[in-house]
Amino acid sequence: MYIMSKYLNIALALGSSIILFSSCEKFLDTAPQGKYTEDNYPYPEGGSTYDQYIFPAYNDLRSYSVHVDGFVNATSIRSDDADKGSTASDGGADVIAMDNFPVLPSSGRANSLWLGYYGLINKTNRAIHLMDSVQNPNQDEAMKIQTEAEAKFIRGYSYFMLVRLFGSVPKFDKWFEDPASQNNIPQSTAGEIYAFIEEDLKFAAQNLPDVWDRQYIGRATKGAANGILAKVYLTQKKWQPAYDAANMVRGSGLYDLSQSYAEIFSEKGENGKESVFEIQGTASADQQTANGIQYANLQGVRGSGNWNLGWGWNVPSPVLEAAYEAGDPRKARTILYSSTTATKHFSLFNEQMPVYPSEVPNPMYNHKVLSDPALRNSISRGSWWMNIRILRYADIVLMMSEAANELGRTDEARTLLNEVRERARRGAATGVLPNVTNTDQAGLRDKIRHERRIELAMEHDRFFDLVRWGTAQTALHAAGKTNFQNSRDVLLPIPQAQIDITKGVLKQNPGY
Repeated sequence: MYIMSKYLNIALALGSSIILFSSCEKFLDTAPQGKYTEDNYPYPEGGSTYDQYIFPAYNDLRSYSVHVDGFVNATSIRSDDADKGSTASDGGADVIAMDNFPVLPSSGRANSLWLGYYGLINKTNRAIHLMDSVQNPNQDEAMKIQTEAEAKFIRGYSYFMLVRLFGSVPKFDKWFEDPASQNNIPQSTAGEIYAFIEEDLKFAAQNLPDVWDRQYIGRATKGAANGILAKVYLTQKKWQPAYDAANMVRGSGLYDLSQSYAEIFSEKGENGKESVFEIQGTASADQQTANGIQYANLQGVRGSGNWNLGWGWNVPSPVLEAAYEAGDPRKARTILYSSTTATKHFSLFNEQMPVYPSEVPNPMYNHKVLSDPALRNSISRGSWWMNIRILRYADIVLMMSEAANELGRTDEARTLLNEVRERARRGAATGVLPNVTNTDQAGLRDKIRHERRIELAMEHDRFFDLVRWGTAQTALHAAGKTNFQNSRDVLLPIPQAQIDITKGVLKQNPGY
């Protein structure tokens, strides 16, 4: 369960080193951002001597085990909105089980997720340990607390992923100098883990800045902490705290729905007014993968030549395709259609798509991860520079809407819901996506759930939403995933490798 911190050290003339961190100015700057040099040592303005302790955790947010393979499989391919894609046998039994259930205790991807998120937790615990044990006489206490808040934000987010993926998991609230000692700690209940997550995120929300200097884009903010905290509360049906936490984000005035839906997922749209928290990737012709994320590559069109963009995994499902209202512009930005012998289809960049099934194995792909062809031609086909949108402002508004409705405030809930629909229909034909008019709680609940599905399609919330609503088995069976059993498959199995390492201290989830 223990993963040693892997430092990406940059040697400095002064004999010190510091951890690599990516930035937003990804294609305009001639010098890499987010690393310290002789010119700005010991740290740039706005940073602190504590940065070196937290940067390894930020770096790991981009890792394959955290936000790429297992993440896409567990959060999206398991849902009714997506299928595995690619060829029938690609990925083997492990990926096919993520799509069609059950996932086995021997699953390499489940184990990778366990290791990835506990690796992040280990790095945050180590950062807090070092901040407490290493004297920094030139740094004030406020900056130390702020960096601790960053560590607790990442730790809280990591535990939120773990508890939703696995249920009862061990709680490590300190750094273990002897990694083997972690193997003796049993699982805490899901309730205990949620209480710990709330504690971490509330500390983060109280002590993080509203915004960072541009050179530090991507670091956790007060809005990100309150936004994730709102989702933590929503998952537990704590409606008033969920509403209050989301309203803190809304009330900050730092975010809005002014970006068009088509722009949000482009390189131009990264870190815009819609963005509450994004994982940052960057790349160049010389550094095509080292500072990026394989997220878009995993989902890229699986073709040849100019369309050899990736693995072709995580493709929109026919039931998602059918769920859109007539004329909804979000459908075109989410579903990238392959051409057929009878019909030509084009990408948002006006590129003619290859033909299904002779040139590509799938009729649809995820349009939200398609990168700019100019960058594909100048950097690489892999698109490792694409950011991952973890939390958007539209999600905040929809969480507020759901919480308000469950609290009986249907008028407010309807108004919030219609804000999202208004942005979605901008530029569409008259009559498309009219305002919702429901005045009853049950009817509005269905409308809010539908809107979450469409607005956040292919963005890693659908499976978790189905589970917390109690509708997973009905929805997944309707999508043809009839092996799903609510008594077993709402959680992944505890990896058998981890049970073996702990000599049975960890206990398996029901049904496996």
